[in-house]
Amino acid sequence: MDKPLLKCAVVDDSTLQRLSIVKLIENHPSLKLVAEYNNAIEAKMGIATTEIHLIFLDIEMPILSGFDLLDDLTVKPQIIFVTGKTKYAFKAFDYDAVDYLRKPISKDRFLNAVHKALINHKLKNDDGFDDEDFIFVKSNLKKRKVFLNELKYIEALGDYVKLVTEHDSLVVLSTMKAFEALLPSERFLRIHKSYIVNLDKVERYNSKIVELNQEQLPLSRNRKADLVTALASSKDK
Repeated sequence: MDKPLLKCAVVDDSTLQRLSIVKLIENHPSLKLVAEYNNAIEAKMGIATTEIHLIFLDIEMPILSGFDLLDDLTVKPQIIFVTGKTKYAFKAFDYDAVDYLRKPISKDRFLNAVHKALINHKLKNDDGFDDEDFIFVKSNLKKRKVFLNELKYIEALGDYVKLVTEHDSLVVLSTMKAFEALLPSERFLRIHKSYIVNLDKVERYNSKIVELNQEQLPLSRNRKADLVTALASSKDK
């Protein structure tokens, strides 16, 4: 099992909801529960003296709300709001929330929110990515986990993109720009306006094409230098 990356706290005045979130945290290999609080006053004191990377935070609590707690914190960890109501969603993102989960929490929504927090943490701490990293995408109305080491390339399809993996392909409503920003730049490169390639999968290339196993992808003339540099860098690691 991977070493936990994010130390977490849960702040919720509902015992049942706290237990629900605690169970999800304890079943996630990259999370470690270090504290749980049933009100924001206790949380304020505890968070000030404990290293915490991510807080699962309820909003409506007695005396101090979740927003009040954040206003009082000098050092703010990443925040995933957990609440039964949607009316606070816009305000929540004024606090740079990672995500806003509605109770009861679905496992898929929880995993997707945590994945965003892990990416933020890795980028901030320059930990890089390993072969077990994955992204969640929605394809055919279902959330799918895609492992980065199995992702061969991404192809633009109008308002959609197609993710081609070692096993299958998925069509996702998204943009190439969004995926270019999401994927680690040391492992993925945009070689054409319509293609992003996994550098580890590149077998050969010339001035016009990039070969991956039996497939050939077009290479833009102004991207060849970037490809040469990126491949050289990936081989040095």
